Amino acid sequence: MAMMRLRREDPRVVGSFRLHRRLGAGGMGVVYLGSDRRGQRVALKVIRPDLAEDQEFRSRFAREVSAARRIRGGCTARLVAADLEADRPWFATQYVPGPSLHAKVNESGPLPAAQVASIGAALAEGLVAVHEAGVVHRDLKPSNILLSPKGPRIIDFGIAWATGASTLTHVGTAVGSPGFLSPEQVRGAAVTPATDVFALGATLAYAATADSPFGQGSSEVMLYRVVHEEPHLAGVHAALAPLIRACLVKAPEDRPSTLQLSLRLKEIAAREARGLPDGGAEGSVSTGGARAHGGAGRTAPGQRQGQSRRPQEYAQQRTQREDVRGMERESPTGGRGSAPRASAPRASAPRAPREGHQEGARTGSQRPAARRTPAPRTGAGASRGGGRPGGPSPAARRRRLLRQRLIVFVIVTLLVALGIAAAQGCQGPSHGLGDVPARVSSAAAVTPQGP
Repeated sequence: MAMMRLRREDPRVVGSFRLHRRLGAGGMGVVYLGSDRRGQRVALKVIRPDLAEDQEFRSRFAREVSAARRIRGGCTARLVAADLEADRPWFATQYVPGPSLHAKVNESGPLPAAQVASIGAALAEGLVAVHEAGVVHRDLKPSNILLSPKGPRIIDFGIAWATGASTLTHVGTAVGSPGFLSPEQVRGAAVTPATDVFALGATLAYAATADSPFGQGSSEVMLYRVVHEEPHLAGVHAALAPLIRACLVKAPEDRPSTLQLSLRLKEIAAREARGLPDGGAEGSVSTGGARAHGGAGRTAPGQRQGQSRRPQEYAQQRTQREDVRGMERESPTGGRGSAPRASAPRASAPRAPREGHQEGARTGSQRPAARRTPAPRTGAGASRGGGRPGGPSPAARRRRLLRQRLIVFVIVTLLVALGIAAAQGCQGPSHGLGDVPARVSSAAAVTPQGP
């Protein structure tokens, strides 16, 4: 914030505060930078000498202090001290470092859409707290918004209107800044929270274009345009123009609420910060529907969509391989039923080189039968763990089945042979003793059987 040296007519001490610099001057008085004995810096506003004798301005100044005391939250500068009975009434608020929105735009030009939306969301959220306290600011404009490191702050509640208070302006008299006044203020009608919504829309239009939405001109011309003409929003970003236009509707009841503005501006700020278009990203912020409503042309959602499909494909392939292995365990000798399922992963899984599998088959076939038994499991596990999502090829699975059936056949044959030998061994002694003499002489074989 630009500071000026104190003038000769400026006081040096007000209350318990020492004044150091001028921060600015308004219609009601001068704002100074001061500090207390502890070194706390404050913005101290002193009413002008020519207005100090006017009871209407004293009442208005008292209203500003009362409004500042009622508002809670970080949207405004905290009230520190006040003296409404002094010869020149004053009050001090917490000093907010940072330029005004007017000075920022005047120095740097129009702000980016993301920054405008972010500032607007914070201001709308601050106005929610102001209106919940029963206060209407009535003079919201770029010069009354300070851009502090912790966010924008609303200042200068000099003409604020509180619920239950009588108006201090005469019918048909507009108090405020032309170009940011609402139509009902120009007509002298009752003010409502929608009055601040209109001023917020004009303020955001100024931040986006560095100009009032009703152009430039004398106060009479500006007030006429506010009441009878539509705002010019040609330079406003496409994502912000519809919302700002809704704020600048002539009828107060047709304007959005401050809560709706805060939520919508937060969505726009988040989308613009990520560089997303205005089309389908609205659903991604509110309902997460951007992925379903077309990620075409957007790199980040497309990547997330591909990443979400890949685990599902892998899971489906693993399920198919488990089905094949289950059929192999249930019917080790019936290979016809497993053929259709074994061929299912062929379309979705990448095919492994044939040479490697044939080499593994030849190497496994040269091993002894005793060591050949675990070979299919090891080979299958190695091929599945080699980083290929599709697993072994159908030819490798058929060779593995043939080896398993051969092993089962050999084992069953050996078991049958051993069983026959065991059975013959149990019956052999009686027949064997009779057969040995038969081979020696036929006479000895006939002799024992005679009686």
